[in-house]
Amino acid sequence: METIRWKKKEETDELCTVAVNGVTYLKFPALEETGQAVNGFSTRLGGVSEGCWGSMYLSFTRGDEPERVRENYRRMAAALGVEPESMTLTYQTHTTNVRRVTWEDRGKGTARERDYRDVDGLVTDEPGITLVTFFADCVPLYFLDPVRRAIGLSHSGWRGTAGRMGRVTAERMEKEFGSRPEDMIACIGPSICRDCYEVGEEVAEQFLEAFDAKWHDRILTAGKKTGKYQLDLWEANRIILLEAGLRPDRIHVTNICTCCNPDYLFSHRRMGDRRGNLCAFLALRAE
Repeated sequence: METIRWKKKEETDELCTVAVNGVTYLKFPALEETGQAVNGFSTRLGGVSEGCWGSMYLSFTRGDEPERVRENYRRMAAALGVEPESMTLTYQTHTTNVRRVTWEDRGKGTARERDYRDVDGLVTDEPGITLVTFFADCVPLYFLDPVRRAIGLSHSGWRGTAGRMGRVTAERMEKEFGSRPEDMIACIGPSICRDCYEVGEEVAEQFLEAFDAKWHDRILTAGKKTGKYQLDLWEANRIILLEAGLRPDRIHVTNICTCCNPDYLFSHRRMGDRRGNLCAFLALRAE
């Protein structure tokens, strides 16, 4: 395993680095320790893609050869200990739409075509299905209900965060599976940090309108230039989960920024369109 020197915002044990057969990924021990879920977040390491996609590139839509992408999925599946044909993908367009995934959906986006679009979150209560979402600075949200044995995985960029994707996902799990927020474990995954995420007045205004005034100083600080702000998506999503009824001690927040770690993670803010993507993975274990 390559020695990774993560640039971290603080030293916590929320995430650990794992290497299996050359594939390096991150995972949340809080989810793994329940014995109910497999979770992971890919890095750039361990795949077969080259150039700006190198090397663990997991998208069929950004220019790399499809067979290389399929091989990367096979390697990632082997590292996680799941079947490649179990991987079921979102079709992300920065919505707050969440889809319930059943066995009939298994493998859509990898083994077969998706028959849906405009889906940024997935939930299921069926083992043998691996939920997959895509990132290159936006926030991955992992959910596990260990009581009802259900999971959710969502993509939350600034639009999704302003639209409270975390609450929407929790509510969808409640509707579909009878999940209660106080039973859930949630993790806010690697994404862009406040120091790296400068936004303009238009974006800042949406957050000022979407959040109670008591939170404004927690999620927005003045930028280096007039009319610019630093947006804390980690804290905004933590607040959303708290307001949705999750317990503070069951919300686990990353300390790893995608933009601060370009050697190991893809970042749209740092790299632009000529880049790969990262994926979050979540699957229920069989009882």
